[in-house]
Amino acid sequence: MQTGFSSLAGPIGIFDSGYGGLTVFDKIRELMPRYDYIYLGDNARAPYGPRSFEVVYRFTRQAVVKLFEEGCQLVILACNTASAKALRSIQQLDLPQWDPKRRVLGVIRPTVELMDSMSKSKHVGIVGTSGTISSCSYQLELAKMF
Repeated sequence: MQTGFSSLAGPIGIFDSGYGGLTVFDKIRELMPRYDYIYLGDNARAPYGPRSFEVVYRFTRQAVVKLFEEGCQLVILACNTASAKALRSIQQLDLPQWDPKRRVLGVIRPTVELMDSMSKSKHVGIVGTSGTISSCSYQLELAKMF
């Protein structure tokens, strides 16, 4: 894979713990229609929200491995809980060993960036699973922006 998303070899993988990530998938496909996609929803083990960091990390890691095995060079975690509880560990611990050219991205940072552009008052509300909220991931990202 060369640098830059315009030269991605293989489909873009999108993962969620269930069906909710289909809204993310639809928007990504609308913005980038020339790519192929693989959507993986872990409906059998949903919801991820009340599960521990370790369990969410293990389940998310398994999904990322599966999508990489299917040829994805980029995987987007369309699940807030997976983004909050597993993304950093996968990026820092796993990707350097697997293939440093591959990427795994989450939805929290882009969501916060969108909040910044949409909120004139800089007051926002966040609704999420107990796992997402207790991780403080949104609060940490919001603190960087505001």
